[in-house]
Amino acid sequence: MSLSRRGLLAAGGAVGALAATTAGAGSATAAPARGKGHGRVRTGFDRLAADGYALLKGERVGIVTNPTGITSDVRHIVDVMHPDERVDLIAVFGPEHGFRGTAQAGGSEGRYDDPATGLPVYDTYLKSGQALADVFTASGVDTVVFDIQDAGARFYTYIWTLYDCMEAAALAGKRFVVLDRPNPVTGRAALGPVLDPAFSTFVGRREISQAHGMTVTELALLFNARFLAERPVDLRIVKMSGWKRSDFFDATGLPWVPPSPNMPTPDTALVYSGTCLFEGTNLSEGRGTTRPFELLGAEGIDHRWAAAVNALGLPGVAFREAYFAPTFSKFQGKTVGGVQLHVHDREVFDPVRTGIALLVTAKRAWSGFEWRSDNWIDKLTGNTRVRTMIDAGADTDEVVGAWSKELAAFRAVRKRYLQYR
Repeated sequence: MSLSRRGLLAAGGAVGALAATTAGAGSATAAPARGKGHGRVRTGFDRLAADGYALLKGERVGIVTNPTGITSDVRHIVDVMHPDERVDLIAVFGPEHGFRGTAQAGGSEGRYDDPATGLPVYDTYLKSGQALADVFTASGVDTVVFDIQDAGARFYTYIWTLYDCMEAAALAGKRFVVLDRPNPVTGRAALGPVLDPAFSTFVGRREISQAHGMTVTELALLFNARFLAERPVDLRIVKMSGWKRSDFFDATGLPWVPPSPNMPTPDTALVYSGTCLFEGTNLSEGRGTTRPFELLGAEGIDHRWAAAVNALGLPGVAFREAYFAPTFSKFQGKTVGGVQLHVHDREVFDPVRTGIALLVTAKRAWSGFEWRSDNWIDKLTGNTRVRTMIDAGADTDEVVGAWSKELAAFRAVRKRYLQYR
């Protein structure tokens, strides 16, 4: 008996049995059996590999991924799949920040051949529709696979890479497979305003809430059934085992890889769906520090902001007067004042309400507060209402209450596509 190098590597990748969910034209079959609980989460890729890539048999495969596409022993899935004779991987598609993660926010790696594997890497960033379909066609793939760690917020662009790739795969006549990973901030609840379609951009294509509380396979099912219903993609999903909706990332036993340069830890993801709103202001959102989105500030802000927001008694979080000097982005090299968020009870912490409270108090505590001149805040919140209400003097409860009906409607829709308890 002889084994090739590819065969040996393939044998080492099997870790159990796969139960895949088939979702042609937006429908799904029953869920697979659960794993053993905390610390035992197996990702969609783990389960795909464990089944010998049977779902991809006979297909020429391309994969949309980035540095978060790893196994539990931190090998990149492309490096695992490439030498494996059981799967015909012929292309990689890189999103914002790139396949190997070399680009900052708003950048990508372009078209190149990956030095480690020799595989062609195609750039998907800011491509959609027929232009992206043409990329899939040119690559020669039959099936496009998606495996990227999300952060749980509508304006985190990887879920819109997912949406755009699903739409393009349908146009190109390609099958689409989504491999699941945990929502790092749990999948318990949807929070915040729902996007008004008039504000559709790459930080929010369609009508979902600001913190969606879903995994990427759940989003894929929702997208296919509701937003791509006129031309749905031939969709398959591979679920995780062992993940519960109440699990934060540290309960999964999986290694954390920063999905983008300014998402260094799961703690960042915990606050991001609220504090990313400061991208729409003239304050620093902490880029260029070791605590992006946990540190917020600007020149001229002092202790009064922390005092004002602490006085609100927001659940699960306290605010420390903080001073920092960003190494890049806003206020590069200058010492600014502001706050640092300290989440002490994540079970009751509401990131979106907290983000609104911080905006309201910042505007009142600092005379220099301004929205970005392009009204980027409207793109992030998905409407003009947050900005105009805060400008009119509304308090936190009034702003949050203004989206209650649209959020309730989205929660009812969302419930139909949830795959985990």
